[in-house]
Order: sequence, then structure tokens, then C-alpha cells
Amino acid sequence: MEDQATRLRKLVEDKTGQVQESLDQSLAGKAEAEDRKTRVIAITSGKGGVGKTNLTVNLAIALGMEGQRVLVIDADLGMANVDVVLGSLSKHHLLNLLDDGVELSDVLIHGPYGVTYISGGSGIEKAQDFSMADRQRLMQKLSGCGQIADIVLVDTGAGLGKIVMDFILAADEVLLVTTPEPTALTDAYAVMKAYSMYATNKNIKLVVNRVYDEGESRDVVSKLQQTSQKFLKMPIECAGYIYEDRNVIGAVRKQKPFLAMKPNSIASKCVQAMAKSLIYGGDMVVKQGWRGFLRQIFNFSRK
Repeated sequence: MEDQATRLRKLVEDKTGQVQESLDQSLAGKAEAEDRKTRVIAITSGKGGVGKTNLTVNLAIALGMEGQRVLVIDADLGMANVDVVLGSLSKHHLLNLLDDGVELSDVLIHGPYGVTYISGGSGIEKAQDFSMADRQRLMQKLSGCGQIADIVLVDTGAGLGKIVMDFILAADEVLLVTTPEPTALTDAYAVMKAYSMYATNKNIKLVVNRVYDEGESRDVVSKLQQTSQKFLKMPIECAGYIYEDRNVIGAVRKQKPFLAMKPNSIASKCVQAMAKSLIYGGDMVVKQGWRGFLRQIFNFSRK
């Protein structure tokens, strides 16, 4: 027969187990709720060389300045573009999560200028061919990102590769970066077309880089909007634009984000305005100042 002490001990153990189970469920529910609050924004482009990664890194800095916890995932697998823009060096990359004993904390890099990121690595040949087991392992280990970030910026590769499409279709929002060049616009439309065919919840916005004035940005956006509406039946908005700025080239050469190197440059103001628009809503507004006024009046930048 069980004595009173034994029954009491069992009762305490049962209650402790129930409390622990309730606590585990509560923590799991809290983590899931935090995950749902995290915005996942994929930043992509139809072709390379339009400034996609540069925008991603500088936008991360600008969002951080607004009090957001931001995580950048370099999903241009096989490259290390975020490392290059930051002038940083990563010991671990995204695909190291496939290795036994490597956890999320091991691949998180707290880089310069307050940018936390996961590197895409360099020279990873198997990146294009994940098995189902690999995908599940990555998903499990990356699940903690939702608890440490308000916004996750996913810097995808350019084009329409399978991995790129997987990332942009999975994201809550997509920023499609283009320039006014005809080839860039053609490739941007190709991304829009693929996205319109496969995306369940369509939420894609344009970012026009390297424009000389707001009017040029409006022209580019208008062309793509009309084409998208006519042939794809998909409305598309503009998230913002970035003015042509020679400070950007100088920052790239020095492997520093232009927002950190030249915070008062016109490109930096554009990215800061874009960040505020993404957080608070409303149209992006950039004050160019007197030099901007002269540039528009005399059209200096086009010479």
C-alpha cells in the first residue's frame, strides 16, 4: 500500500508535470505569436547589377535606425554579397546549418553598423539542389529567427531560378528592384509574370534605383503598372526610388554601406524615407534641398 508521503510525492510530481506542460505550451504559443508578427520581405531583381544587395544592407540600417530589430538573410546562395557590401568576413554561412552540431546562434553574424545577418556563403555547389530532409533541417534551425527580429530581409539571387522563386513565393512581401534601363525593365517584368502565376497572396512592390528625378521614377513605375494590369491582371505598387548618387559608387569601392559612410547623401535620404514608408505607411517623401532644386532646374545630372 502506498503511504501518505508516497501519494503526496506523486501528486506533486503530477502537478509539476502539468505546470511544465502548460508552461511549454504557453512558451510555444508565445513563440508562434512572435513569429506571426515578424515581417518577411524578400528583395529580388530580374537581373544582376541593379543594386539589390546594396539596397538590402542599407535598408536594414535605416530600419534599425527606426527602432526595428532587423535580420538580413543572404539567400543569394553560393555568393557572399552581404559580406562584400559590409566589408565583413563570415566564419559560417547559411548552409552550415545542414551540419550536425551547428545551430542558429553559430551562423548569426553581428556585423558592423548594427547589421545582423546570415551569410549566403561562397562557392556552395549543392545550394541549388536541396533534398526534403535538408529543407526540413534548415526550416527547423531557422525557426528561431522569428523570435529575434521584427523584420527579416531576404536578399535573393537575381532571375527566375527555382531557389529564388521559392524564397519570393514564401515571403510576406516582395520588393522588386529595377533600374530605368530597358533590359532591367524587361527582366523585372519576367519576375512579375512568374510571381503573378504562382503567388497565392500577391504582395509585390517596385523599387526603382538610379533615377535622376522623381519624374523618371514615376514613368518607369507607370509603364510596369500598365503592362502588369493589362497582361497579368495584377496591380503593383511602388515602394520607393533611389536617386543616382556618386557617393554610392565610392561606398561600394570602400566596402561600406553608403548610409553609414554618407548619411546625408541623396541616396541615403531615399533609403531612410523608404524605410519609414515601409514601417509607418504612406508615400515615400524625399527632400532634396537646394542642390536638388538646381539639379532639376538645370538638369545637371543628365549631362
